[in-house]
Amino acid sequence: MNIANKLTVSRLVMAPLFFIAFHLPQWLGPSLQDSSTILIIVLWLLTELSDLLDGQIARRRGMITDLGKVMDPFADTISRMTYFVCFVSASMMPIWAFILIMWRELSILFVRALSSWTADSALSGIVQQVLTPLFGLAAIASVASFLTYVRAIVKSGALSSMSR
Repeated sequence: MNIANKLTVSRLVMAPLFFIAFHLPQWLGPSLQDSSTILIIVLWLLTELSDLLDGQIARRRGMITDLGKVMDPFADTISRMTYFVCFVSASMMPIWAFILIMWRELSILFVRALSSWTADSALSGIVQQVLTPLFGLAAIASVASFLTYVRAIVKSGALSSMSR
């Protein structure tokens, strides 16, 4: 397994560690709040850094593999869904926002899989013409839902009472 794929796998390992670190104060007591906060920030930074680096390393060193093409978006989705589950469990994120983002993430995974299945077929040109606008719409919807969420949080003043 090359270094780019190892970085991708590391995200799959860090996702449950993030979940555990996030919930340590709830499970083992509030005295772990500071340690938990530091740990989740470190895990988040490492996860996002590994996401940035794995693709760059794979492209620069010619290490792009079929395994990496499949695992990278899967690791991204697992990581981000883990963050959002934690945020929902701490009432930091409304469930409706999580559901919309989850549907988007899973739909994109499906469409990526569909596009890879048809890449060598005669339909690939047609599929690509359909997928490009769909990806664009998914990106716009994701940004719009995020902005709606941020606007609602700022308007409610909920951030002023958050301890985490």
